[in-house]
Parts: sequence; structure tokens; C-alpha cells
Amino acid sequence: MVGAGPVGLAAALAAHSLGLDTTLLEARPRTSPRAGSRAIFVHRATLALLDGISPGLGGRIAGQGLVWDTKRTLWAGRQVHSRTYDVRPGRPAPFVSLPQTAVEDELRRACDAAGITSVWGDAVSELRGDPGGVRLVTESGREHPAGHVIAADGARSRVRDRSGIHLEGAASDNEFVVVDVADGPRPARPERVFHYRHPGADGRNVLLVPFRGGWRVDVQCRPGDDAADLRASASRWLPAVFPHDPDARISWSSVYRFQRRLASSFTDTHRRVLLAGEAAHLLPPFGARGMNSGIQDAVAAAHAVREDTVAEYARTRRAAAEVNARAAGQALDHLLAARWGRRCLQWSAAGASLLWPYAGKWLDTAPYGPRLRAARY
Repeated sequence: MVGAGPVGLAAALAAHSLGLDTTLLEARPRTSPRAGSRAIFVHRATLALLDGISPGLGGRIAGQGLVWDTKRTLWAGRQVHSRTYDVRPGRPAPFVSLPQTAVEDELRRACDAAGITSVWGDAVSELRGDPGGVRLVTESGREHPAGHVIAADGARSRVRDRSGIHLEGAASDNEFVVVDVADGPRPARPERVFHYRHPGADGRNVLLVPFRGGWRVDVQCRPGDDAADLRASASRWLPAVFPHDPDARISWSSVYRFQRRLASSFTDTHRRVLLAGEAAHLLPPFGARGMNSGIQDAVAAAHAVREDTVAEYARTRRAAAEVNARAAGQALDHLLAARWGRRCLQWSAAGASLLWPYAGKWLDTAPYGPRLRAARY
């Protein structure tokens, strides 16, 4: 396995659970800092999948996470939709919300407990593959021969590049600013809140999502915005969009563009390299498809190696990524509302929501894309 993020760690555990001799390679030192909340939403299906490859793992992650029971959507400060779910202790969590680092920590501990060999702080520099196997060479000069490689080394995957596989797709024109806010002395009631045209953010769209230990604040930049300046001035505009805590402490912030890109193939020509997670697909975060589909990739890749069905893995997981990309693309098109017709539809739904609840529900669900069955992640 190359890459010790959540996908690579899950792949290592899955391969080990199938009796495969497994080595995990990671470019970063084990103690290097990991900034930001990043992927914060773990689906129930993913928790079950993790339990399957390491008994008790999904439950430990669920025990650390936060489950919010209410979601609300507002238009220019007026609520157009609200729903509260029946979430009670003792029931299986429909999802948990916690920083990606906490998920990775549990996965690391599970890998250590399983005795999986790991090499940290030594990036892959060369890859030599043929029909009989793969030989990886790291920057320190060490060689790692393998029958197969599962590449989970992220968006800038060296393994993908060295395998001659390229990414296809594009990035959004609009930028987004994400700010992590740490919980204060009296944490706000956890609920997911989406604002269309937030009056406190000069009419920008704003998403607030709680996770264990804090909140994520996502602001959609408008055409012509200086995203770097908006990020730098977060302490000035944050009180208007996050009124729960007037002295909110920003723990991390970043600027990004949504990517919608897929690898041209999820395996190399020799069927010895399998791409998983962001090495294989970059998706907008709507519906939490990125890490969850990546962990699905990881487990499927391990089974493909064990069962010698790599070509089938490449076909089915790319098909799943295409479905996710289309769904996330629909959500992104709705959120950006670049076309006049889309903007009119949103305005009409906002007005109709006063008398027709379904219009408010549509405004609530559209920014997240079509709902998909877990098997299609």
C-alpha cells in the first residue's frame, strides 16, 4: 500500500484480513502534523465495512464521533426547511461526524495492533512494473518488490503518474473558503445549517457543519472575490455567520476549488497497480462521497488482489466513481447557479416554500446531490 491516509490504512487492514502479506509506505514522517478537519463525515455503511476488516473498528470510530439530529436551510436569513431525525442512544449511528485525523488515528492503531509493517518518511520515487509484479524504489534508495500495489497516495499520486495514468476532468471556477472553528466553553447545539445568500456574508452561500470538537464553516466565493483576502479576514466576518460564539477560535482555514476528475484507468496495463481514493478520483464533497467511496475502493482493491479480479475492480470502481462524479456535479451546478435558469428556479423555490413545503425540501437537498445507495459509493 502506498499512502497512509484513511484509504491506504483501510486498504492495509483489508489486505491483512484476507491473509495477504502487507507493507504500508508513507512519504510523511509518522509524527508530522495533520492540519484541518478535512473529511468529517463517515457513513454507516463505511463504519460497517471497517468493522468487517477489523472487528470493533467501526464501533470505536462511531463512539468518538458526533451525530447531529437536525438540519436547517435558510434563504437570505429566512428558514425554508427544517428536519429533526429520531437519533437515540443504543441505535446504530446513521453517520458520525469527526475530523479525519481522528479516523486516521483509529486506523493507525488497528494497523499497529494487527502487526502490519509500515515505513514512514520515505516517498516513492520510481515504479517498475511488468506482468510478473512491481518494484517500488523510495527516495532513500530502498526497493520494495510486490505482487501488487494499491495506490492511495492522494490527488498528486506519484504511483499513478509513474504508471502512466492521467486524471481527466476539471475544477470549479469559483473558489471556496473553509474555516474550522473550535468548540468554546459552551458548545452550540449541533445541527447542519445551509444558508443561501447569507445576509451576514454579503449574500454568499454558507454551510455550517458540526463535528466532534468544533465546526466547519464553508463560504462560497462570488465571481471576482479575492479568496485569500476573504480567508485572511475571517475573524471579521465569522461572528455574523457563526453567532453561537462571539469569541470563536479559528483552528484552521484554507482556500480550495472543487475538483471533478477521474483517473483514465483505475489500474495499469499489467493489472498490478490498483488506484484507490483520491489517487483515482477527486470529487466535490457533496454527499460525503470522497473518503467514503475511497474506503469502498480500498476494501474492493484488497479483494481484487486476493481473488485475481483486478480488471473487474478497475471497471466496477470506475463506474461507481462516474456515478459519484455525476451526482456531485449536479450538486455543484446547483450551488454555483451559473445559469440564469438555475437562479430563477432557486428564487422561485424560495418564494414557493412559504406555502409549499416541498420547495423548501428541494432547496435543502439539492446542494448535496442525488441520494445514492451505499453499494454505489
